[in-house]
Amino acid sequence: MDDIFTNNLNESIDNIKNNNNIYTTGRVIKVNDYTAEVTGLNDVTFYEEVNVSEKASGYVFGIYPDRVIIAFVKIDAEIKPGDIVYALKKEFKCLFSLDSVGKVIDIFGNDLIAGKKFDNLVELRVENDPIPLMDRDLVTREMLTGITGIDLIYPIGKGQRQLIIGDKKTGKTQICLDTIVNQKDKNVLCIYVAIGKTKKEVKDIYYELTRRGVASYTIIIASFHDELPTRTYLTPYVALSIAESFMLQSYDVLVCLDDLKKHADIYRQISLASKKTPGRDAYPSDIFYTHSRLLEKGCQHKNGGSITILPVVETKGGDITDYISTNIISICDGQIVLSAKNFAKGEKPAIDYGLSVSRLGGNVQTSEMKKVGSKVRIDLLSYLEVRQIYELANIDEMNEDLQRRLREGKLIKKDVTVNLLKDQNIFIKNKGVLKYILYIIEVVIISLLLTVN
Repeated sequence: MDDIFTNNLNESIDNIKNNNNIYTTGRVIKVNDYTAEVTGLNDVTFYEEVNVSEKASGYVFGIYPDRVIIAFVKIDAEIKPGDIVYALKKEFKCLFSLDSVGKVIDIFGNDLIAGKKFDNLVELRVENDPIPLMDRDLVTREMLTGITGIDLIYPIGKGQRQLIIGDKKTGKTQICLDTIVNQKDKNVLCIYVAIGKTKKEVKDIYYELTRRGVASYTIIIASFHDELPTRTYLTPYVALSIAESFMLQSYDVLVCLDDLKKHADIYRQISLASKKTPGRDAYPSDIFYTHSRLLEKGCQHKNGGSITILPVVETKGGDITDYISTNIISICDGQIVLSAKNFAKGEKPAIDYGLSVSRLGGNVQTSEMKKVGSKVRIDLLSYLEVRQIYELANIDEMNEDLQRRLREGKLIKKDVTVNLLKDQNIFIKNKGVLKYILYIIEVVIISLLLTVN
C-alpha cells in the first residue's frame, strides 16, 4: 500500500514539474443535443479527449481556424454556452476485455446483457495507423460460409471485403449469422457489429447465435438506435481496432458490419449538426473517406492473421446505384446482391446471381472447385435468362434442348440455394468433416448433371 501511495505521489509531482497538470481550456459558444462548438482550444488534435465542466465528456470531432467541434459520448448534466472545456492532452480511447467473448458489449467495456462493466479492461485506440502495404499478403485462403451458392460461385477469401447488399427483409443479416456459425472449430474470431439496431433485434441475434453454439468465439458489439449518434459513429471503428489487435497476434478474424447505410446516415446527421458543408444527398464530402479508411483494415497480414469484412448495406427498391451503395461497392472486393423478388418466391438465400460478383473468385478456391464453379455459374446464368422468358410457358411444348436446359438449370438452382447448415448439430459433432464430405458429393453430382447429353 505504501509503495502504491509513493508511486502515485511521485507521478503527481512529475506531472506538476512537466506542466502536465495544466490543461488548455476553451468555452462553449454553441451547443446542441450531442455536439458543441468551442473557442479557445488552439492546440488540440483530432480525437483528443475533452471534459466539459464535469458535465460531459467527449472528443474533438472537427477543427476549424476559429473553433473546434466537440462530439459528446457521455452527458451527465445540461451543457450551456459559456461552460469551460478542458483538453486533457490524451487521445480518446475505447475499453475492451478478453472476457467480452460470447457477450454483447459496447465500446466502453460494458456487458449490455448483464448490465455491468468488465474487469481486466485495456485501452484501445479508436483508429490505428493504416497497415503498410509491405505487411500485407495475397488473399489465397477461402472462408467457407456454408452456403453453396456463395462458396461455389462467389467465394470469399480470408482477408477479403465482400459486400452484402439488398432491400430490407431479404436475408442480409442471416447470411452474416450463417457465416459466423460455419466458422466453428476453425480458429476464427467473429465480431458482429450492430449499428443503430433496436435492443430487441440485438437480443434476438444474441440468442440465435448462443442457441447455435457459437458464443465461444463470437463478440457482439452493439450501439442501439436510441444512443448518442456520436457513440454509434465510433462503434465500427472500435470493432476494427479490436479485430486488428487480434490479427497482429496471427488470428483470423471475421467482422460483420450491419449496416453501413445506417452508419452513413448517422455521420450525415452529425455533420449537418456540426455545420459541415453538405454534398450529394446531403452527405458530407468526406463520406467516401469515412468508409474507405474503415474497410481498408480488411487484409491478409504477412504474419498469417487476417481480417475478413462483410459489410451490409440496405437498399430501397433494389437500387444498388445510390450514392452510398456505389461508394462501398467501389471499396469492396465484390458484392452479394440479394433480390426481394427471389425472396418472395421462397428462394433463400435470395441471391441475384446476375448482379453478384467476387473479384477474387477462383484465386481462393481449390482447382477442382474453381473448375466446377465456373461451369456452374455459366449454366446457371444461362438458365436464369431462359427462365425469365419461358417462366409461364408450357414446358411440354418446348424443344428437347430447351427442356433439358430448364431441367438442369432447375436442379442447379435448387442445389446452390441449399444452406449446408440446416442441421447444425451434425456439424457440431463432426467438427466440419461432414461439411467437407457434402461439398465433395455436391461437386460430383453437379459435374455429372452438367455432362448429361
